[in-house]
Amino acid sequence: MKRKLIYLLLALLIVGFARAASFKSDSIRFSLLTCAPGSEIYAHFGHTAIRYENYTRKIDLVFNYGMFNFREPHFVWRFVKGETDYQLGITPYVYFRAEYAMRGSSVYQQVLNLTQEEKLRLLGLLEENYRPENRVYRYNYFYDNCTTRARDQIEKAIEGKVVYADSIGGKTFRSIIHEFTSEALWDEFGIDLCLGVEADREIGKRLQMFAPFYMLHYADSAYIVSSAGVKRPLVSEKTTIVNVDPEPVEPGFPLSPVACGILFLIVCIVMGWVQWKHRCVWWGWDVVLLLLQGLAGCIVAFLFFFSTHPTVGSNWLLWLFNPVPLFYLPFLVFHEKKGLKDPYHVINIVYLTLFMVIIPICGQEFNLTVLPLALGLLVNSVSRILVWNKK
Repeated sequence: MKRKLIYLLLALLIVGFARAASFKSDSIRFSLLTCAPGSEIYAHFGHTAIRYENYTRKIDLVFNYGMFNFREPHFVWRFVKGETDYQLGITPYVYFRAEYAMRGSSVYQQVLNLTQEEKLRLLGLLEENYRPENRVYRYNYFYDNCTTRARDQIEKAIEGKVVYADSIGGKTFRSIIHEFTSEALWDEFGIDLCLGVEADREIGKRLQMFAPFYMLHYADSAYIVSSAGVKRPLVSEKTTIVNVDPEPVEPGFPLSPVACGILFLIVCIVMGWVQWKHRCVWWGWDVVLLLLQGLAGCIVAFLFFFSTHPTVGSNWLLWLFNPVPLFYLPFLVFHEKKGLKDPYHVINIVYLTLFMVIIPICGQEFNLTVLPLALGLLVNSVSRILVWNKK
């Protein structure tokens, strides 16, 4: 009888330990968090983070590869050069959730279908990344950002291979950017001025995942193939953990970039006609145009030659916006004040005509605003030649 009682107690202990072990193995959960876009330019495309929950130890944290500091010395200068450093940060989930709820951004959670070993491996990778000597990394918007970093750590932790659905065809870096800037036309125009032809080459699913919502899309249908050939879905559950209406977009400049470009073209036509009508040259107008064109050209040229940002080194807009007009400005003023005919406008007519010829064949998608801007500069040079001929 005593022996039976001992066996019964041993059996109960074994069951208890098994249940405790089972609870412990299920006490850790990792999720991929995708945050809806915000109104700031750096938040237009959404955000990705990893949520770590440990029910046994009552831990609920968010590992966030998108932390940066505006007050870092020379932040703007380093950003323009493409030398921006981001870092991995850890935030309590309640604070993370409250921040996005307050800014009007919904947050979507995809619970990762990982084994206990994979969870522990992922936790180890994240902890290793968070070490002071590892947490800072050189941010690259298309190839190494908060989304790709999260994806790569998850894939490293998995025993096997993650297989994603087929790529969405016809996507480029620029087309994906346009999907998220359709209501921020001036931001879109500024980005378009910086990106070159490389941004218009078709990209596959791996590169499309630079955008958080594309990562969410591919993770939804992805599955894990173990070394033994066993398949299981990457995501076991998907929920909306922050469900809020987006904040209303604050009204910005009332005219769109295209409208301003057309207005610029109209002003150039009117200025040219008035000068031709009165047989006079208003060289101050030339000064304003060359000054603006040259300053814009300095930015494009700097990005082209010195910045490490992806795709900016293949920008055909350097033909239109470059520093040459700025350097030539003193010579043009000298010729105008002396009443001498200046060769600049003849060269500019040929130059701008060639630029508009290459637009359809260079392989780069230009913002529509570029066309009236180029036409306005062309009209100004043509009108200047006509005035001189009439005089």
